[in-house]
Amino acid sequence: MAWTIPNILTVLRLLAAPGVAIMFLYFVRPWADWFAMLLFISAAVTDWFDGYLARLWKQESRFGAMLDPIADKAMVVIALLVITGFSGMDPWILLPATMILFREVFVSGLREFLGAHASTLKVTKLAKWKTMAQMVAIAVLFAKGIFEHNMIARTVGMDRETVDGIMSGAIPDVVGLQWNVAAAWYSWWGGVVLLWIAAVLTLLTGWDYFRKSLPFFREDTAK
Repeated sequence: MAWTIPNILTVLRLLAAPGVAIMFLYFVRPWADWFAMLLFISAAVTDWFDGYLARLWKQESRFGAMLDPIADKAMVVIALLVITGFSGMDPWILLPATMILFREVFVSGLREFLGAHASTLKVTKLAKWKTMAQMVAIAVLFAKGIFEHNMIARTVGMDRETVDGIMSGAIPDVVGLQWNVAAAWYSWWGGVVLLWIAAVLTLLTGWDYFRKSLPFFREDTAK
């Protein structure tokens, strides 16, 4: 392979995928959430840049075409595993995450089955929107962890009555508790809505790929 800048960016994005989970092994929250979100966003940005630069500089390669979707899937799958785990297996997260993971495994199996005909399953515009929706949803859900643990850190040493007084407005909110609670709530439900949208788009693209592969399931075609 040629170590062009687009290919290097793709490799870095692939390496960043496990890095998202590793952040939670070496840092406490909310720092782990911060680092994971920034790493994920940085890697997601390279997803656009590597393709753009490859086309601009005419450096498109078979290696890049092969590795790019793998890096995208690794990022999304690992990030979803982390978020699902820290959400306590919440059904609002678990169900769309399961739909997304199922589709990714299913389409990967289709590509392997098609072999030389895998080019039939070209990346569509809808698939690109799907990937973008997934990445935005995951970034927003990481933000929820930041606000939630900021809130927890600000209540250290407070009794329940003080916390309730701040939230009700009876006690001045000098530590920013109210806006952290509100931000955590909005980022959670915003991320959930975006993840469900991503899941629907994911299933639609999976069905589209399955439909395109149907002719290759005929026995005479297989022979």
